[in-house]
Parts: sequence; structure tokens; C-alpha cells
Amino acid sequence: MTIRVVLADDQALLRGMLRLLVDNTPGMEVVGEATNGAEAVELAREQRADVVLMDIRMPEVDGLQATRMLTSDERTADVKVLILTTFEVDEYVAEAIRAGAGGFIGKGTDPEDLVRAIETVAAGEALLSAAATKALMARFQRQAEHPWQRQTERLDVLTPREREILTLVGRGLTNEDISRHLSLSPHTVKTHINRAMGKLGVSERAQLVVIAYESGLVRPGDGP
Repeated sequence: MTIRVVLADDQALLRGMLRLLVDNTPGMEVVGEATNGAEAVELAREQRADVVLMDIRMPEVDGLQATRMLTSDERTADVKVLILTTFEVDEYVAEAIRAGAGGFIGKGTDPEDLVRAIETVAAGEALLSAAATKALMARFQRQAEHPWQRQTERLDVLTPREREILTLVGRGLTNEDISRHLSLSPHTVKTHINRAMGKLGVSERAQLVVIAYESGLVRPGDGP
């Protein structure tokens, strides 16, 4: 199946370069270009986009607000958002993920890595660049110094297995990794993750990572 991509950036030159990259990648096509967040939402809805490659700083409606609009609308709830920005700072990363973005990557990314990022997000997996991950970890490290800020009570709705899988998701394991680690089928792992997302009221896997850290279930430096 072809991944249908909407490009949202107010710089025409950058959009042109991204279009060349996407349209020349087998299995992908650009179905629209937007100069602001409102246009991105409209195009995503009209063109039945799979992924919106979204800048943060745009006129009128910025990328964060546009992401919230997409994820809160049942007509575009299945559209994945990959934030592509110059500003990989913790405030933007955390806010983008809370808004429902599936990934966060810098504009200095190599073309091959950007293509893989689009494929990853389109498949429903979480994707954070190294710089974005570092920024986010720094934020969580500061929060860890104030344990009263942890939102442990929100995890009470999860079963022990769902909590266990949330921990592994927070540590960066893929569904296949979790399947092998717990000796469960990939389908069972996906079912647990979907149930946890439903109970916690989130729509993207990346949001589970944030919850795992904010609740103290996972700490910066924890490995797989």
C-alpha cells in the first residue's frame, strides 16, 4: 500500500525538496502541501492522508495546534503526525507527544532516516530522534527530582500485564521485542498495548512512553 503524505511547512523551498524525496520513494506519495496548520488539517481530511509531515512554527495555526485538531477529530484520528522541526527542545517534544504526534525528528536528518521515520510512524510505532530523546530525558530527569509530580494514580486502571508491557514500551522495546521478552504472540502484545492506550486515553504509542516516565514507571537511564 502507498503511504499518502501531506507536507506542512511555510517554507516553499523545503516543501519542494521534501516532495522530491517522498515522491521518488517507492510506496510513498505526496497528496498535498500546506503552508499552515489549518491547511494541513483540511488536506489531511480531504486527501485521506496516512501521515502529515508537520512543522511546528507556522503562521495562523502552528503545528502543535494542528496536531491536536487532527487527533481530536474522529475523521482524522487515524492520521499519523511526524513533527519535522529545527527546534528539538524538551518543551516542544513533550507538548507534541501530548498533542498526539507519533514522532519527532529534526530538519537536519539524513534523507534515508527521514524516509524510515515516515514508514515507522505510518506503521503506528513511536519515533523520536536522538536529539529529541535527549531533550525529553533531560525533562524527565528534572521531574524525577520531584517525585510528588509523578502521576502514578493514573496507572491504577491497568492490569499487571498491561503495566508490565507499558514499562517495556517506555524503555523503547518494539512489539516484536516485547513478544520475545514475555513469550507472548505479537498479536497479544498489540492487544495489551491497545487496551492500555484506551484506558489511559491516548492515541499514539509515543504518548505511552511519556506516561511511563512521568509516572516513574521508567527512569532515565533504564535500558531494555
